[in-house]
Amino acid sequence: MPHLTQDRAVAGTGPAAEPDLLRWATAGSVDDGKSTLVGRLLHDSKSVLADQLESVSRQGTPDLALLTDGLRAEREQGITIDVAYRYFATPRRRFILADTPGHVQYTRNMVTGASTAELTVILVDARKGVVEQTRRHAAVAALLRVPHVVLAVNKMDLAGYAEPVFAEIAAEFGRLAAGLGIPHVTAIPISALAGDNVVEPSTRMDWYGGPTVLAHLETVPVAEETARTPARFPVQYVIRSGDVRLYAGQLAAGTLRAGDRVTVLPSGRTTTVTGVDLLGADAGRITAPQSGALRLADDLDVSRGDLIAPADAPPTVARRITAAVCHLHEKPLRPGDHVLLRHTTRTVRAVVHRVAGAGHLDLNDIGRIELRTAEPLAFDAYEDSRRTGSFLLIDPADGATLTAGMIGPSDAPV
Repeated sequence: MPHLTQDRAVAGTGPAAEPDLLRWATAGSVDDGKSTLVGRLLHDSKSVLADQLESVSRQGTPDLALLTDGLRAEREQGITIDVAYRYFATPRRRFILADTPGHVQYTRNMVTGASTAELTVILVDARKGVVEQTRRHAAVAALLRVPHVVLAVNKMDLAGYAEPVFAEIAAEFGRLAAGLGIPHVTAIPISALAGDNVVEPSTRMDWYGGPTVLAHLETVPVAEETARTPARFPVQYVIRSGDVRLYAGQLAAGTLRAGDRVTVLPSGRTTTVTGVDLLGADAGRITAPQSGALRLADDLDVSRGDLIAPADAPPTVARRITAAVCHLHEKPLRPGDHVLLRHTTRTVRAVVHRVAGAGHLDLNDIGRIELRTAEPLAFDAYEDSRRTGSFLLIDPADGATLTAGMIGPSDAPV
């Protein structure tokens, strides 16, 4: 069973350090209060401008949900149908949040919002407990390997602020998370509408001794995956200056230094990094997620889409890929479909070789597929690197995005 905790995490930086960035997303069933929670966070942390607050106020009282439900259709229906991104900051941390839809037909939007998130807040109505959409959103969080999951048991005011109600829901979600392989869940009882345990501690739930939602967001350790993973440098652009060539891009993971022995993939040619330029100056090293340019000792044929990696820790290079996917398009995905596969800065032609289960994927379906690419592709398993382990499938006819994929181990069954 995953570890459910109410303990405050230790901040990763000292008070004098520049606030770091946390990307997080909300999820939950319709009317569980996602938009209201986000609105309460923005309002109570004083991250809303006066004119914004006035525009969503009715008879002097702000409608917190409208701070994120910005689309006209959403305001008319009272639901979220798109991913609403918001930026705000506190003295301790900067945040980019994605308020995602609750309807099952918008599962693709939750995948979009959570794909880059380091934390997901899954809301549950205290009166309803864990429902089908809760299970679906937990499964998506597990599939995307979101490092931190928060269970926010909302509307505790409508459940009499009863501790047994919270404890039962937290225990059930803990069992669900364990079955999905989610290692750590933080459970927090809240009332987004009344403000209990969102920004300020609740005086009506003195039985709860853990952090508020904002306190947890401010102190949860930011994932260090990019530092742990061997260096991965997708080449985005080749800069020619006289006889010198520099290979520009954003380092997806790890660190590269002048003097490092590297391999250029998929060709497999090996060389040495002779210099690292950051903002036009020789820096000697580059660390993810910095952007910069590399100078290499040998005059190799390197172009956009190639991947530069340590010679002693290269990624997999193959033309067969097995992956877990979420289908994002109305057009079904079937075996035999010809697609474009976009992975980091590289785009290659591919064919869908196999689709597990029903043999096809419809809009919002989650499943497993096997792909065969026309050219070798250098990649990592998604569990090792979210950046070099993910891809998109694109319709070659009109450029529409079809499917989002997470690459599994090379021997993973389909």
